[in-house]
Amino acid sequence: MKIGIVLETKEHEKAWNALRFAITSLGKGHEVRIFLMGEGVEIEDIKDDKFDVTNKMHDFTENGGKLLACGTCIMSRHREDTTTCPISTMVDCVEMVEWADKTVTF
Repeated sequence: MKIGIVLETKEHEKAWNALRFAITSLGKGHEVRIFLMGEGVEIEDIKDDKFDVTNKMHDFTENGGKLLACGTCIMSRHREDTTTCPISTMVDCVEMVEWADKTVTF
């Protein structure tokens, strides 16, 4: 199955759970893409001892997950493109939803 995830928050536990869901889905043989939107583009800045989002994000990408980030949301926060979260467009988001058999939001 192809699973698309839209993550719109930088809230520690929700971002952590989205990544846990994504990693578990990859482990079950599914293809997974995450599109970061709104404050979700700030996911790399989450620092929390209880909810280790940074390591989960690395686990996701190292296991074949694809991570995209809304360019407009990145630019509105005066952030730059990174190798972990390449700048993407709404067209990319629409294409992810079209590609996915199921789409989940967090």
